[in-house]
Amino acid sequence: MSERIHHLLDRWLREAPQRPFIHLPDGRSLSFADLGALTDTAEAELRRLDVRAGDRVLVVAENCPEHAALILACSRVGAWSCGVNARMAPGEIDAFAAKADARLVYFTASGSDSAAAHARRFAAQDSALPGMQHSPVRQDALAETGPLQGEVAALIFTSGTTGTPKGVMVGHGALAHFARVSAASRALGPEDRSYAFVPMTHIFGLGTVLLASLHAGAQMVMRPQFDPAELLDALAHQGVSQLQGPPALYARLLSYLQEQGIARPAAPALRYVYTGAGPLDLTLKKRVEEAFGQALHHGYGLSEYAGSVHLTRQGEQRGDTSAGYVVDGAEVRVTDPATGQAMATGERGELWIRGLGLMPGYFRDSEATAGVMRAGGWYASGDLGELHADGALFVVGRLKEMIIRSGFNVYPAEVELALGELPGIQRSAVVGRPEKDGNEEVIAFVELCPGATLDQSAARAHLRSRLAPYKLPSHIVVVAELPTSPNGKVLKRLLQEQALQAG
Repeated sequence: MSERIHHLLDRWLREAPQRPFIHLPDGRSLSFADLGALTDTAEAELRRLDVRAGDRVLVVAENCPEHAALILACSRVGAWSCGVNARMAPGEIDAFAAKADARLVYFTASGSDSAAAHARRFAAQDSALPGMQHSPVRQDALAETGPLQGEVAALIFTSGTTGTPKGVMVGHGALAHFARVSAASRALGPEDRSYAFVPMTHIFGLGTVLLASLHAGAQMVMRPQFDPAELLDALAHQGVSQLQGPPALYARLLSYLQEQGIARPAAPALRYVYTGAGPLDLTLKKRVEEAFGQALHHGYGLSEYAGSVHLTRQGEQRGDTSAGYVVDGAEVRVTDPATGQAMATGERGELWIRGLGLMPGYFRDSEATAGVMRAGGWYASGDLGELHADGALFVVGRLKEMIIRSGFNVYPAEVELALGELPGIQRSAVVGRPEKDGNEEVIAFVELCPGATLDQSAARAHLRSRLAPYKLPSHIVVVAELPTSPNGKVLKRLLQEQALQAG
């Protein structure tokens, strides 16, 4: 049989079934054998409900062991797990269920009020899995057939930060490969404990946290969502050695530390700190490194590649926001967006990717798949970046987010970097607002540190010293908090709507 993600668990069921794997907020710990028993229960229920190979099983979830068991049980029966965050709106959940053509929908009802509310709308009934509920089986759902049936492990919806989400088909082999890459990149081992709050409904939580931990036999301190006070307790008292999350997590944590008057949190076992799933601001990076006294690692990845394609290296503390170096099995090149021709070292262009982790396509969307796939098996990511002579990658933004001002290209990341240098600004996001003459205004939204105020005159003077005139924001708008997805990505489409309404 070809490699499947449940084989990662099978290894530990043979070699170390009683080793602790998941540590929960109530003090309970689950061994590999305990997770195996939950997976047995989930598998038996899926088979009893006639879930077939190639069916999609939607899981409306916040992190819990039962969700992990469902992911692995789907792998056993050949179904595709499809996780969506329980904190999404009813209309979003309904749309995902329809897009996935889901045969069955599960809800982590006992551990999530949001999931329980969705379960009531679906007239869900109790599952054999503790605390879970499931919808009635959709008899008219069409199982996928052909080569994709056995190749695909999961369906992951893109975040839709700038457009309509698409269903990324993620392969068993791709996920298993990235589990190895991720574990090796941070020397993950059985004595490590990762703080597992990043949703397993996202490729970050699924690949980097769950499956990499399974590959390495490492432990997870699992939490349904992020709470800074709880994280500090876990760092101080529960042996957390690896902390990973989007930049938004660190921004919230730094705010909490400032509010509590904590200069450096107690974290005796912490040896690896990482951020991904979003652009990294240099000021934020420096503040995190100062708080923890060690490097903040960074990477570049995407759902379409089942994880990261570039990662910084252990033992290297860079003074910039590079996403590091290409990982085993991946290829990345910088291309001219208009012609597809490769760009010279140091030049900026669209990132094209191919390799072992690349998706076979978007689920039942041949048009969207054709729109991003290029000759030679390359995927056109829509991300803009540049590769330096040492192989380090710098991601500077999205092609669709690029602003055209007075005939010049404005990359939001450049403006955001300059804004991040100002004292008191915690995070920023820059968008374009169309004008009648076809130009675009540059609009900046900023989120301030607790208790800070923004001196507009000083801010503009600083920006004039750092940026060309055409890059200067027409407006700098202070917001209480930048809108983010449940995965921590800034939702620029909402900011663009806000900018249009204000105009």
